[in-house]
Amino acid sequence: MKSFNSGQYINQGYYKSFQPTFINREWLLDDMELLNLLSQADRQLGRLDMYSEHIPDIDLYISMHVLKEATQSSRIEGTQTNMEEALLDKEDISQERRNDWEEVQNYITAMHRAIKMLKEIPFSSRLIKETHKVLLQGVRGEYKLPGEFRTSQNWIGGASINDAVFVPPVHSSIGELMSDLEKFTHNTEFLLPDLIKIGIIHYQFETIHPFLDGNGRVGRLLITLYLVDKEILKKPILYLSDFFERNKSLYYDNLMRVRTHHDLKQWLKFFMVGVIETAKKGVKTFDEILKLKTQSEIEVQNLGPKASNAQKILNYLLKRPIINVLTVVDITGVSQRTAYNIINDLEALGILEELTGGKRGKMYAFKKYLNLFS
Repeated sequence: MKSFNSGQYINQGYYKSFQPTFINREWLLDDMELLNLLSQADRQLGRLDMYSEHIPDIDLYISMHVLKEATQSSRIEGTQTNMEEALLDKEDISQERRNDWEEVQNYITAMHRAIKMLKEIPFSSRLIKETHKVLLQGVRGEYKLPGEFRTSQNWIGGASINDAVFVPPVHSSIGELMSDLEKFTHNTEFLLPDLIKIGIIHYQFETIHPFLDGNGRVGRLLITLYLVDKEILKKPILYLSDFFERNKSLYYDNLMRVRTHHDLKQWLKFFMVGVIETAKKGVKTFDEILKLKTQSEIEVQNLGPKASNAQKILNYLLKRPIINVLTVVDITGVSQRTAYNIINDLEALGILEELTGGKRGKMYAFKKYLNLFS
């Protein structure tokens, strides 16, 4: 990787665009520090993946991981919706925050749909376009060619292209660049560890910036899709957006350093640290989830005749930890009065906390569970 040349800036008249080199080529790993980080990342990822086999009803918890990823990935782009808001229905969101809420919901839908599509089509430009189309459906980017590669120049940072922080390649080269990325993804002639491969793919995708909008969110989503597609993870349980959000300056600086200094190794080291930290945090979160689930189930069993319905509510809360009395009625089939009594019992146990403070339309949250994802 010492000889890696990331590309060159090309004069386009009144601005310079960056033209990246192709990545579908033979690579040589010659940095022991990077190889050590790769070994740690593989080990931690293996520990995390074990949970997808041994945790019952893991899909309940995956929905919360996807929700967190959606809010964090969107936050990097300036969206302000938090996890509690993302769990509410559209009519419960104030008008001025609905666009942000819809972007988060689109991300959740895009992730779920992309995981399903992987069973039918490979990791490819087609998959990427379909995912992008869902991501921008009906939100602020809906007029920016959802599901289509751009046909004009875009830029990153700056009030205009003249003072932009970075100008991606011209649109006429996107087809061949994305074709090269796709070939690299499936190339079995030149062997390269998959975590190194997806680190390079993420960098290259963000550099190509093939869409007019939504590139960051799609690029981060691709990391999880690749790991599932290559069966490194059995379930989509690793999401790096929280790490990137907490280290936003380093994230952008390291991507930019590849373009300015051809320093791909520094980006890959940062990426590996992100995988290691995120996987460790994921293991810890799953451990805490199991402890909280066991403790809560013991507590609801002490509710006597109400225990059965309380357990149904608890099962619902593990997937969607915000609830109101009408949902309790729907889940259990009891009257509203009985539903309120069960809610009061769950509040007394510390499982539910009232959110709204109003007399009508009260919302309740499983705060201890939500806090595990904070």
